[in-house]
Amino acid sequence: QHAFEIINLITDLNPIQVLVDAIMNSGPREDSTRVGSAGTARRQAVDVSPLRRVNQAIYLLTTGARKAAFRNIKTIAECLALELINAAK
Repeated sequence: QHAFEIINLITDLNPIQVLVDAIMNSGPREDSTRVGSAGTARRQAVDVSPLRRVNQAIYLLTTGARKAAFRNIKTIAECLALELINAAK
């Protein structure tokens, strides 16, 4: 709630729209998986499903905000707001 208020004060935009744009932009489009039997395993590029993209985007945004707020004067709400604003650009 505090992060959304900060987003509204800084950008004058709808905070929910900023959140949606940030999730859309920060989700990975493709990933790598291990392909091969027991001995020979190599990495293969694969597309990411839409639900995994959303889940991973939320995970990456929250992890970045948590690491930014650690040993810092800024609150977690301020760091999360800045993270979302930068990701939505």
